[in-house]
Amino acid sequence: MSTKKGPILEHTNGLSLEEVNGTIKVPKGKSFWRTLLAYSGPGALVAVGYMDPGNWSTSITGGQNFQYLLMSVILLSSLVAMLLQYMAAKLGIVTQMDLAQAIRARTSKALGIVLWILTELAIMATDIAEVIGAAIALYLLFNIPLVIAVFITVLDVFLLLLLTKIGFRKIEAIVVCLIFVILFVFIYQVALSNPNWSEVIKGFVPTSETFANSPAIGGQTPLTGALGIIGATVMPHNLYLHSAVSQTREVDHSDEEDVANAVRFTTWDSNIQLSLAFLVNALLLIMGVAVFKTGTVKDPSFFGLYEALSNPATMSNGILMNVAKTGALSTLFAVALLASGQNSTITGTLTGQVIMEGFIHMRMPIWLRRLVTRLISVVPVLICVLLTRGSTVIEEHEALNNLMNNSQVFLAFALPFSMLPLLMMTNSKVEMGERFRNNRIVQLLGWISVIGLTYLNLIGLPSQIEGFFGDHPTALEINTADTIAYILIVAVLALLAWTIMDLYRGNKRVALETKKLDEDLSE
Repeated sequence: MSTKKGPILEHTNGLSLEEVNGTIKVPKGKSFWRTLLAYSGPGALVAVGYMDPGNWSTSITGGQNFQYLLMSVILLSSLVAMLLQYMAAKLGIVTQMDLAQAIRARTSKALGIVLWILTELAIMATDIAEVIGAAIALYLLFNIPLVIAVFITVLDVFLLLLLTKIGFRKIEAIVVCLIFVILFVFIYQVALSNPNWSEVIKGFVPTSETFANSPAIGGQTPLTGALGIIGATVMPHNLYLHSAVSQTREVDHSDEEDVANAVRFTTWDSNIQLSLAFLVNALLLIMGVAVFKTGTVKDPSFFGLYEALSNPATMSNGILMNVAKTGALSTLFAVALLASGQNSTITGTLTGQVIMEGFIHMRMPIWLRRLVTRLISVVPVLICVLLTRGSTVIEEHEALNNLMNNSQVFLAFALPFSMLPLLMMTNSKVEMGERFRNNRIVQLLGWISVIGLTYLNLIGLPSQIEGFFGDHPTALEINTADTIAYILIVAVLALLAWTIMDLYRGNKRVALETKKLDEDLSE
């Protein structure tokens, strides 16, 4: 449990999200649907991360440039996400530790601090996308100047304070409602576009062209488009979050069947909610193909998409043209953007609390945690806005869009350090027991997913670093970017090796301790 160290910071080494851990009762012996309803909620908190503002431009631009070719990438990313989130939830329920606590318990203090800093940077990078998305939504909906809109995003700390007073179950319900707002907006817009559904279905089958290095359209190839979608879809903080919020349901850990039941229904909840996230991302790509005329979206930023949705000339058919004239399409888009940003605010703060408590055993009030991370995230956005105030409108939009895209580079660093420990621990009999360890099929799919995603993230790093030099880097800048990227790749691989060795030693130590305890009990 926790011991007080001061009025703001506390030392803690207790349950994950202790205030809500095991507080939500679930019915026993009831129907499948009633039980599923009681377990529904954590999956929605996780699904938010798979449809946040960072996903939008990658999916729409992919549709504009390559039609339905990248639909298969969205499908594969979603299936991998379901697999990883299943393992994260199972880890939390079975071991009663979240992923941060489990890693820290099996690794050295020094490595724990390094991984904490890395994960904090990834959360802040995600927060930058949320700040940009929310500020632009406020600007588009209410014509609030961007500088003021950026400061207004800080005030969502008061929204978070209010939510902490109403109970965790109601927070889950609010998140689900916001997800359906986003879903409704894109279903409505795609329904009006009347897409070619046979081509959509064909797009779900991957081909050699899906990951090809040519053709290059608008500076993007199918490979870079696929990497962008994958990078925006699978995010490290979701694994930490799910391993924590899966423990909010009351489970009798002395009853193996009750634990198995919790794993089963939590998996159902996760897969249903992630299916909704998949649908949103698929609709975004379909928007890029069917809502807009091919090649008409020159500016893939939120500003450009808003303007394109209010311009009848960019619409693909007469019905969309008439609706676009009313401003309904662009307004709904901005509303969905605002809803997405607020959803991510809730989940991002919870994740920050989980990793801080898990890795360094420190806790601060949730409102202060939100205020600190949001103020840090606001700084680069404000600098970007202020530096481009004298530039053209298009240059301002491009600068914000580039900042959002460049901030995602930290996700490429952090993802392997959440996926690999998760897989190793859920594969382990020592950690999970014989019944709950991953079976051979899950282990095989897990290794393919982890190695594949790590490889794709690392090979995409040079182009991501080049993005820091603008849209038209010189040969010297490209060489510099590639050198930095290769140094970072070596650093990531070295840190991964350290993590694997620490986890292996930690697992051996726990196995020996467990064996000794069993021998003492038998005597």
